[in-house]
Amino acid sequence: MTNSSSDPLANAVPVSASTQFPDVYAFTVDVEEWFQVGAFENTIKRSDWRALESRVEEQTYKVLGLLDHCGVKASFFCLGWVAARYPLLINAIHNAGHEVGCHGMDHERLFRFSREEFIADVFKAKALLEDAIGVEVKGYRAPSFSLTPEVWWVYEVLEQAGFSYSSSLYPLKTDHYGMPDAPRRPFWPIGEGRILEAPMTVCKMLGRSLPGSGGGYFRLLPYALGHHLLSAGAKQNRAPGIFYMHPWEVDPDQPYRDDAPLLSRFRHYTGQAALPKKLERLCAAHKWMRLREAIVAPAYQSLEARG
Repeated sequence: MTNSSSDPLANAVPVSASTQFPDVYAFTVDVEEWFQVGAFENTIKRSDWRALESRVEEQTYKVLGLLDHCGVKASFFCLGWVAARYPLLINAIHNAGHEVGCHGMDHERLFRFSREEFIADVFKAKALLEDAIGVEVKGYRAPSFSLTPEVWWVYEVLEQAGFSYSSSLYPLKTDHYGMPDAPRRPFWPIGEGRILEAPMTVCKMLGRSLPGSGGGYFRLLPYALGHHLLSAGAKQNRAPGIFYMHPWEVDPDQPYRDDAPLLSRFRHYTGQAALPKKLERLCAAHKWMRLREAIVAPAYQSLEARG
């Protein structure tokens, strides 16, 4: 059992300074429906999901086509909810050479779960994904980067479920998520060699920690600034930069919710039409790998080399 002291990082161990990470970036995609996003959680009831237009297949195939055009292999963290309804989509992601990871069952934030509820959620989602692709799923990303100090036991459950890594922490603070005290480089959160955490990329600029991993920030900011935050953050952290996006971000034809708060609508809808070209430009600027190859494998290999 992990130390349950007030400091969740008490048992955390950084990856060895001798770890040889490749000079690459990791492209990641969080696969969920447009109506399952955190921005709409107070606007759209979960009980209404079944009645809403599903667009995740069309959106995800668009992302797959873009990545194929750019010659990029990525890590797709998929909801069990999507896998239950579209197993052939999950299989198509796998068959295209991308990594399939787990994003939980239905995008519920982790701090709303009891331990028993989370066990049921993650084991079910993992099983659905593995049924769709026929191989073991080893990577996990928390919905809305909601792995907080209060639920640090999540790592123990992930280890129990057979995951080898998580990419669930954003080492900064926003109004929506973040853990500013978390390490910026990959680390072992509950003890060396147990399960690896690959935190999202943060860039220090003018004394502040700024988000470098993309997402809505890359879509909303000018390309030059978004690209700089990612590349400068990777150099500062001495580890491959992690970029992430969602399939709904490349779909300007999705339903418009004028009943959502103005800020939520701005965050969700702005820049969708322009994003594919920005992504192509970003893909051309760097060499990319799946997250398990860019960060996870080197961390475990370094551990094994040290005996």
